[in-house]
Amino acid sequence: MNWISLLGLDVLLARWRAGLNEAAIAVEDRADLAQLEWQDHKRSLQTLAVLFIALGGLTAVALMVLSIALIVQFWDSAYRNTVAWALAGGWLLLWALALWRLLVAVKQLSHPFKLTRNELKTDWKAWKEKL
Repeated sequence: MNWISLLGLDVLLARWRAGLNEAAIAVEDRADLAQLEWQDHKRSLQTLAVLFIALGGLTAVALMVLSIALIVQFWDSAYRNTVAWALAGGWLLLWALALWRLLVAVKQLSHPFKLTRNELKTDWKAWKEKL
C-alpha cells in the first residue's frame, strides 16, 4: 500500500521535485553565466595590463622625442625643425590614442559581472513575489 498517494502527498512531492529540478537548472545557468563573465573580465584585465605597459613606453618615448625636438629646434637647418616636430607630434598622437583606449578599458571594467548581477536581482524579485 502506498501511503503517500493515499494521503494525497504525491502531488505535493511532485511539485517539490519539479521546483528543486528547476532551481538546480537555474543555479547551473547562473554559474555558467558567472564563468563566462569572469573570462570576459579576465580578458579585459589582460588588455588593461598591456595598455598600461604600452602607455608607459609611449610616454617615455614621447618625452624623449619632445626633448630632442626642443634641442633640434635651435639647430641651423629648417628641415631639421620640421622633421623633429613632426616626429614629436606623431609620438604625442600615439600617446593620446593609447591614453584614450586605456580610459575606455578602465570604464568597461568599472561594472564587472553586470549580467550575473542583473539575473540574480531578477531571480530575487521573482522569489520575493512568490513568497
